[in-house]
Amino acid sequence: MRRRGFLAAGAGLGLAPALARPAVAQNAAAQVLRVIPQANLTSLDPFWTTAVVTLNHGYLVYDTLTAVDSKGVPKPQMAEGWEVAEDGRAWTFTLRPGLRFHDGAPVLARDCVASVTRWAKRDAFGQVLWMAVDALEALDDRRLRFRLKAPFPYLALALGKSSSPAFIMPQRLAEVDAFTQIREAVGSGPFRFIANEWNPGQKAVWEKFAQYVPREEAADGLAGGKLAKVPRVEWTVISDPATAAAAMSTGEQDYWEYPLHDLLPMLKRSRDLVVQQRLTEGTYGCLRLNHLQKPFDNVGIRRAVAMAVDQRDYLRAVAGEGTDAWGECPGVFTCGTPLSNETGSEILKTRNVEQARAALKAAGYNGERVVVVAPGDYPQINALSLVTADLLQRIGMNVELVSTDWGTLVQRRTSREPVEKGGWSVFHTTSPGTSLNLPPIHLMLRANGKDAWFGWPDDPEIERLRAAWLQAADAAEGKRIADALNARAMQTIPYIPLGFYWQPSVWRRGLAGVQPSSSTTFWNIEKT
Repeated sequence: MRRRGFLAAGAGLGLAPALARPAVAQNAAAQVLRVIPQANLTSLDPFWTTAVVTLNHGYLVYDTLTAVDSKGVPKPQMAEGWEVAEDGRAWTFTLRPGLRFHDGAPVLARDCVASVTRWAKRDAFGQVLWMAVDALEALDDRRLRFRLKAPFPYLALALGKSSSPAFIMPQRLAEVDAFTQIREAVGSGPFRFIANEWNPGQKAVWEKFAQYVPREEAADGLAGGKLAKVPRVEWTVISDPATAAAAMSTGEQDYWEYPLHDLLPMLKRSRDLVVQQRLTEGTYGCLRLNHLQKPFDNVGIRRAVAMAVDQRDYLRAVAGEGTDAWGECPGVFTCGTPLSNETGSEILKTRNVEQARAALKAAGYNGERVVVVAPGDYPQINALSLVTADLLQRIGMNVELVSTDWGTLVQRRTSREPVEKGGWSVFHTTSPGTSLNLPPIHLMLRANGKDAWFGWPDDPEIERLRAAWLQAADAAEGKRIADALNARAMQTIPYIPLGFYWQPSVWRRGLAGVQPSSSTTFWNIEKT
């Protein structure tokens, strides 16, 4: 699959000087951090959707009881700390004093109880945690207690992990049904969302929350002091990469989250720009199949597709020919981490269209329409989608490629209907490596049927192994279970791993405080 070329957009994109601006305009610009986000913000509810753009919004607006540092260790965040008693079956968290929501109300323990309860109904790790919870209660305004059926040593990690943490919101919002999308964003984080300036597809705005109480220690990963060092953050959606590159070059924008790889050499030539790998883990491509509807309710057909996949084709489509920009990873756990393994992964090493075509026929494929939904405004995921659409046609499937915007895709993937009624067969997404390194965090491995993530795989054996990993007596036993999980996933194909690529970000040299992180955050960044 050929990559779309954008180099003809102008050889001087990375070198064009910024036009002189009046002093008043320059001062005004210094008050605003102008960002080109990786996608359009269409949902404000970080529990309802796992879209990374909504997660990034969440980190601006909300805070968490715990947060992971740069080594992935959970630390107190909104909490002063926690006490563990009764042989690990009672965890008591005490809130820091002075915390307030953006509407002026104090943050109380009952807000935290309601928020964690709602989060646990949707989050993969939260669902596992909730199976161990006997009760969660507010003891008073500042203390909340988990009473557990059995010890759960990963509780603090579950609440504050980098992807989909238990963001804290007011009780009135947290009590909204977990499967109903909240349309209001009120948190207690360093920035407050400006709803009347939100124009989906174009612009989103946050302003510094003057009453935010940061922790006193330095920031470390997603933990520590979160300082709003600019009064205002503006996201401007620019779906055309060449236009985005020009805006960075001329100084109209300050930060571009996911620049197109084709344009990186040009951007690196500009003395005014920094091109750097800020995200601390690789970005992993994921091919998700709809297990509820034909034809991918048939495991034989899912396996036929896996036989045809060549991760190298996908990674070249996104990041080019240089293997330093990407890496194959024929397993379900983040490569280079303790649980990474290739047990049973031979199917992903087949890479044979002819064998896949024969397997598809043997599995009983009968020409059912396969709808691949592709986000035309999200170049990286769109490239993955185009490779799959071409591959499915080559193995003999009846493919319809539906090109839409990312926001519409995020909404459509929630549909359980057949394709004739607006459903879908295949979509693609990406995930940071920090979301795929442990069984309870790994969203793609949740296989509890209609309660699983979009695609809804149903495999009791995967669920049994996930639960067993939490009870492993030591690291060696945990590794054996992870090997078994990989082997089982390669048999039933809850999703198809596509390898990983490195996704740099670009920012103006006038920005200070841009630190490596597992998620894109905008606190502690200032314009100099």
